[in-house]
Amino acid sequence: MKLNATIFTALLAATLMITLPGCDNQGPMEEAGEAIDDSIEETGDAIEDATDRD
Repeated sequence: MKLNATIFTALLAATLMITLPGCDNQGPMEEAGEAIDDSIEETGDAIEDATDRD
């Protein structure tokens, strides 16, 4: 039973180490990536709107 508790604790610690850094503020590269994603989505929407008018 002690081995199971040790494995559980190790898995819990690993999970927290992976997920908690995702809570930090975005860096400049993440913000730039989101800006690119937004502009691509807006361009796609504009193209879709232009083709729907015909």
